[in-house]
Amino acid sequence: MTERRQWVDVQEALPVRAQCSLLQVNRAVFYQHARNSSALPDETDLLHLRLLDECYTAHPYYGSRRSVVWLAQRGYTVNRKRVRRLMQQLGLVAMAPQPDTSKKHPQHKVYPYLLRGMAITRPNQVWSTDITYVRLGRGFMYLTAILDWYSRKVLSWRISNTMDAGFCVECLEDALAHYGTPEIFNSDQGAQFTSEAFTQVLKEKGIRISMDGRGRALDNIFVERLWRTVKYEDIYLRGYTGVAALYTGLTNYFQFYNERRPHQSLGYATPSGVYTAAKGGGAAIPDKFSNAAVDSGINKTGNQGQRLSAANEVALS
Repeated sequence: MTERRQWVDVQEALPVRAQCSLLQVNRAVFYQHARNSSALPDETDLLHLRLLDECYTAHPYYGSRRSVVWLAQRGYTVNRKRVRRLMQQLGLVAMAPQPDTSKKHPQHKVYPYLLRGMAITRPNQVWSTDITYVRLGRGFMYLTAILDWYSRKVLSWRISNTMDAGFCVECLEDALAHYGTPEIFNSDQGAQFTSEAFTQVLKEKGIRISMDGRGRALDNIFVERLWRTVKYEDIYLRGYTGVAALYTGLTNYFQFYNERRPHQSLGYATPSGVYTAAKGGGAAIPDKFSNAAVDSGINKTGNQGQRLSAANEVALS
């Protein structure tokens, strides 16, 4: 029901009454949810949100200070307080340790990070998830996905107009239903992933829970690279104007990403092929990065980003 309700788009030509009828969504519930949801940002906020999304996608190691400078270089004067608020609204955090930037729930249990120094050698050894912002013609949505680290395959994804835990739980349950259970599941410390609704699903399946260190997007490296790829190769190019178009477009893109797009880190194989064959994937997760590497966004190998691919950095059978 939650997912169907999110498909109702007031900007579509088809009346809301007809959309609700087709989707079997109670119209009163839809309007109540719309009233309870936060209001859409004004046009200035929407512009700044889109610019910050582009900034973070190109420079994921930028915090609020550098983002202010990046905006100023493009002719937009925005104070740091406003930038921090908008980055929090987008769920963005720079790839370097910093205080009080993740939306951690004070009453939720946080689990230790289990992956540092680990060799990823097989499918379903480690899955991970994250949430990113997706801009639309008027407004925006949130996208979550679950990725298998060995093969880089997108196992499930969902979109939502709010950052509540519901669509994250639906995405997790869908992945588990279609691909079995991973040994370890990694996420950040966001309230969606530390919630009882989310962690209980993992615990019932006997899955070990791993969570990134505070402010360390480096710890969830493969999903961060997925966001960059899907935005540059699909979202920015197509400029989706409504939820229905976004859903259709992402459905097509993720099928292409899994089944037909060659991945350099997989020896130009596809994620689905590597996942099925259990051969040709993997990665080595370093114990730590130098401070200089974190500050510049460059890892010790000299490559921008943060992962060490199986093909280039470590030989994994």
